[in-house]
Amino acid sequence: MTPEALAQYMEATGRTNQPWLLTQLRLLKLQEERPHLPPEVYIQRLQDIHQDLMNLGEWWVGREAEVFGDR
Repeated sequence: MTPEALAQYMEATGRTNQPWLLTQLRLLKLQEERPHLPPEVYIQRLQDIHQDLMNLGEWWVGREAEVFGDR
């Protein structure tokens, strides 16, 4: 999936504020930029994304239906 496709999906489904999708979008954009980045910059950006993901924790516990929708 491309960053553009994910962004379109997020907008179409009203999920532009969901942190796990924003993290996925950042990863996709970083993947596109990787060939143009020095290894140190790539690693730092990847570490930043990872830390942000880990900081999410389990904020969704008890809110599964609200956050993830009925499935």
